Amino acid sequence: MRRREFIAGVGSAAAWPLVARAQQRQTPPVIGYIDAGSAEASADAVAVFREGLSETGFVEGRNVTIEFRFAQSRIDRLPEFAADLARRKVAIIAALNVQAALAARAADPTIPMVFHYGGDPAATRLIASLNQPGGNVTAVNSMNNGLLAKRLELLHEMVPRAERFAALVNSASADIESEPVTELQAAASALGRQLEVLSVSTNRDIDSAFASLTQKQADALIIGSGPLFRDRRVQLVTLASRYGVPAIYAYRADAAAGGLMSYGANLSGMYSVIRTMGIYVGRILKGERAGDLPVQRATKFDFVINLKTAKALGLTIPPNLLALADEVIE
Repeated sequence: MRRREFIAGVGSAAAWPLVARAQQRQTPPVIGYIDAGSAEASADAVAVFREGLSETGFVEGRNVTIEFRFAQSRIDRLPEFAADLARRKVAIIAALNVQAALAARAADPTIPMVFHYGGDPAATRLIASLNQPGGNVTAVNSMNNGLLAKRLELLHEMVPRAERFAALVNSASADIESEPVTELQAAASALGRQLEVLSVSTNRDIDSAFASLTQKQADALIIGSGPLFRDRRVQLVTLASRYGVPAIYAYRADAAAGGLMSYGANLSGMYSVIRTMGIYVGRILKGERAGDLPVQRATKFDFVINLKTAKALGLTIPPNLLALADEVIE
């Protein structure tokens, strides 16, 4: 047998599980889309995902169906949603958060999956490596979770008098975000500053965490990334203003909403990885193996400063920070 024929045969064999799954269900194929956040906050991501999917020839309502599940930041509901999608025998799952990915894997490990994660996807043990994920899972990576230490450095530059910092992290994902938090603690120690890590998982937890800042004598605040903090943007910015605490966030939209500063994957980079999710889902539906598709990572990050908020907090922005900023909101 010639090499080209052999490779074609291997490709057909790899595609067979998806073909068999499609034959067991109604046509068109069904994609399970599961997100720990809210539909409102995820609207742009959904639109970009659809764009990526259409690049491979799949259009929702025409030749593919998408079953959406949004947990509204209720992480405890993800296993229920994942189990429901598994019962519906979806052809593939697109998981927009690592908690959703872990729930989907527990519900049915035979369903191919593409997931998004802001930290190191390999640390979740869902994939073997970034270049060769292996198995029937691959990922895209915005890198946002791994930027906590960098946010601390920028905040220290903005508020050099601050002796004690606090950080808000999502307690629901503490087990998989332990490495970024450890790096954050090391960065604080290197600066000779104290750090208090505050774990939250609900809006009430966030209210309580802010109320405790005075008692903990925190001079400045680092806010984590993920659906919880994205969905609670207005609450976080409002509380930071009420308590007069300088804070740095993960998303440009936080600074645009009145947050002091943000540092994270820029919009084009973030949308690029979500678009890749859609492209990867389409390619897998066509027969490619998820584990052969390398993890795509965001490569550009934006640092944004809100001048109005800095003035309200009585802060003078150091010239070097202004020079570093990719955008200054006036």
